[in-house]
Amino acid sequence: MMGTVPITAVPPPGLIAFDQLGAAQIPSAGVQGGSFSQLLVNGAQKVSDDALNADKLVRDFAINDSIPVHQVTYALEQAQLSLNLMMQVRNRLVEGYQQMMNMQL
Repeated sequence: MMGTVPITAVPPPGLIAFDQLGAAQIPSAGVQGGSFSQLLVNGAQKVSDDALNADKLVRDFAINDSIPVHQVTYALEQAQLSLNLMMQVRNRLVEGYQQMMNMQL
């Protein structure tokens, strides 16, 4: 029988770091404690940071042609994906809240 690989929890998106090439750097120690609201705030801050970074790159690209177009495109796509993920999380939270409010006790 081959060696077993330990199963670890996948950290929430806010705790996954990315290197310069976009490769995920997942912490091996697992997820440390934190509140759900703090996780949401950190996620919203990451979305905001991605949008601001993409906006800065677009402005710099328009002014200075030394910035490669693929870097701008990547930043724009990353900002769009982050926003789409945040909207899906918001929709699920609202849906869950509505279901709880419709429960009869």
